[in-house]
Amino acid sequence: MAPLLLGLLVLLGIWVLLRACTPSPAPRWPPGPRPLPLIGNLHLLWAARQERALMELSEQYGPVFTVHLGRQKTVVLTGYEAVREALVGTGQELADRPPIAIFQLIQGGRGVFFSSGELWKATRQLTVRTLHGLGVGRGPMANKILQELSCLLGQLDQYGGQPFPLALLGWAPSNITFTLLFGRRFDYQDPVFVSLLGLIDEVMVLLGTPGLQLFNMYPRLGALLQLHRPVLRKIEEVRTILRALLAVHRASLPRGGPVRSFVDALVQRGQGRDPDGLFAEDNVVACVLDMVMAGTETTSATLQWAALLMGKHPSVQGRVQEELDRVLGPGRLPRPEDQRSLPYTSAVLHEVQRFITLLPHVPRCTATDTQLRGYLLPKGTPVVPLLNSVLLDKTQWETPRQFNPGHFLDAHGHFVEPEAFLPFSAGRRVCVGESLARTELFLLFAGLLQSFRLLPPPGLCPEDLDTVPAPAFTMRPPAQALCAVPRPQGR
Repeated sequence: MAPLLLGLLVLLGIWVLLRACTPSPAPRWPPGPRPLPLIGNLHLLWAARQERALMELSEQYGPVFTVHLGRQKTVVLTGYEAVREALVGTGQELADRPPIAIFQLIQGGRGVFFSSGELWKATRQLTVRTLHGLGVGRGPMANKILQELSCLLGQLDQYGGQPFPLALLGWAPSNITFTLLFGRRFDYQDPVFVSLLGLIDEVMVLLGTPGLQLFNMYPRLGALLQLHRPVLRKIEEVRTILRALLAVHRASLPRGGPVRSFVDALVQRGQGRDPDGLFAEDNVVACVLDMVMAGTETTSATLQWAALLMGKHPSVQGRVQEELDRVLGPGRLPRPEDQRSLPYTSAVLHEVQRFITLLPHVPRCTATDTQLRGYLLPKGTPVVPLLNSVLLDKTQWETPRQFNPGHFLDAHGHFVEPEAFLPFSAGRRVCVGESLARTELFLLFAGLLQSFRLLPPPGLCPEDLDTVPAPAFTMRPPAQALCAVPRPQGR
């Protein structure tokens, strides 16, 4: 028995040595433009919005190609087939995030959105479980959204049909996020609420500046030029507010009590069995910061786009309101289950998300050597699934560059959701707040159009409304005003 065991150990040792000595296969990179020294292909990307430049490059090099962002090789995926195959078909191989310089400084690899590996898995599992337990996508959360809708409609009533700032529509989605995080909403005039929204707005604008993009490409040069300092100062102000809210919340939280908010779940996990320290204070703050920044910006900007596009397309708005009046009748607020009975309203809201492509590209990173469409990408390769190329894919959409709710209706007027509708991405890193965002947007959008007719300010016609995205981290609408004229049949 001993000689047999010894022989097996020898064979195992030889196998391990052979594995260690066998070189990894040479990478096989997709084609792409020839890089210039130091700048790579940046000269091809900074002449226009980056996502547009990348789509133009895909016409020359195909749906999978390589670009050099400075000295960093990055693989870009364009079109529905290539993006879905990579995001859904690769599993864990494409589930990491690359170390983006500014987010490494801000979060240090912690949080929900820019973490990787075991920390990301544990944080995401807790987040998904907590959101489900708090009733996201079901009745309990829908009731909170409708309460916030009532507050938003009250704010718009105060304008009496006169112009209001488009950004006001972001207050309700932001407060829904805070309710989910801390278990309570803020009054719209609360100094903490006002400060947070102002800081988040400034951070999102700063993250979209050319200076921050330069910092991400050349961190040492960017640090020398202090390009990162303004956004870090604003982030620290946000953190200070969040830490104060966490301290108050933690002091009132009974140990082992019921989970009534996302912060409850984070704190209790940190107080429980956590041998690896995954839910220590730094990661708790990072998770809350991620949820605050993402939860307020994305849904807020989408609702603002929806209102702006209704002012831009009055015939579409009128058809939505006709359907709402017919199905809901006077005075009854929408419910999540009403989506099935409101196919045109649902189609319009989905078309808004397709048309604007709020977040065109968030990079992934290969967690191991990865085969992708015949190419071999080494571990650590940044991969950019270009979502706007999916949502504008001419093989998937009849009129991709036009605002056309018919993209989501069949020949009989029934709502359909094509597989190429991927505004929340896909695969293992699909947006963790997708269910919440879908419910929020439907209830707020339907309730808003049920109560008000959205019009351009006096002296402007629909064609004058500006729909060119403002420079920011997301493709947010430009700052401007609309009029919300009350509809008697709506309330």
